[in-house]
Amino acid sequence: MRKNRMNSEKIENLVNEITRTFQGDSGINFIEASNLPVRDKIVEILDLFTELIFPGYTGKRTVTKSNINYIVIDILYHVYTELSEQIERAYKYRCRMEECDTGGCRAMAEEAAEYLLARLPHIREMLKADVGAAFDGDPAAKSYEEVVISYPCIIAIATYRIAHELYSKGVPLIPRIMTECAHARTGIDIHPGATIGKSFFIDHGTGVVIGETTVIGNNVKIYQGATLGALSFPKDERGRIIKGGKRHPTIEDNVTIYAEATILGDVVIGKGAVIGGNVWIKEPVPAGVTVTTPKADLVYTKDGKQVKK
Repeated sequence: MRKNRMNSEKIENLVNEITRTFQGDSGINFIEASNLPVRDKIVEILDLFTELIFPGYTGKRTVTKSNINYIVIDILYHVYTELSEQIERAYKYRCRMEECDTGGCRAMAEEAAEYLLARLPHIREMLKADVGAAFDGDPAAKSYEEVVISYPCIIAIATYRIAHELYSKGVPLIPRIMTECAHARTGIDIHPGATIGKSFFIDHGTGVVIGETTVIGNNVKIYQGATLGALSFPKDERGRIIKGGKRHPTIEDNVTIYAEATILGDVVIGKGAVIGGNVWIKEPVPAGVTVTTPKADLVYTKDGKQVKK
């Protein structure tokens, strides 16, 4: 039998070395942090929101015209209770970080949860237009049901629209947890602080990045791998990044952005412009123009030798 080299003394020494690194570090420790939001709970809440936005989508409940009111009531009460608790945890976390002791976290949490639930009709109307944009914009789409059930952009956009409402209310942590959950599931990274108009479609989606201060108008279509990002950040006298301020693009109505395009900084892409694939843009683009890169010189070879087309 192989002898265990990790005797009790070595284990005790290792434990002491590891726990010593925890001291004075509040950045990556979650010790005595019972007030932090629970990621798994946030995922559960998002799933419940999905059932409210797309009734019958998950198949967990049989939805009929006769029982729809009872199902909505049941989900609303559940969401309100769970969401209020998680938002309260988020507010308490912020209070701990800012050494605040107002004692009003519960009331603020309930107000934020009520606000989001009251915004659900608006969110549904926006998502109807998003689903319609996906159906109209993709010749492969056979039905609205196919779009809702199978297109990753719908998960990402729906999650963003929910998270954005909480972000606009100043709820800490939870909006970012929500959109990063969608990011992990779909490969589409939309910051909850972005402002996105109606009839928004992300075709294919993988690798799309939309930064915090991005503003997107109506009827915008984006393809996979596109980035709406920021340039290098200014720093203060201590070398720390200066946060805040507009640093991402503004995309006006009816713009199309093709695959792997990169648009950086606080620039405006004018109404109706078309941004070609693989372009790199750091300057404003006038309305109605098309931006492309020069045609590449293609080289054809066979058996290691260049041949003519």
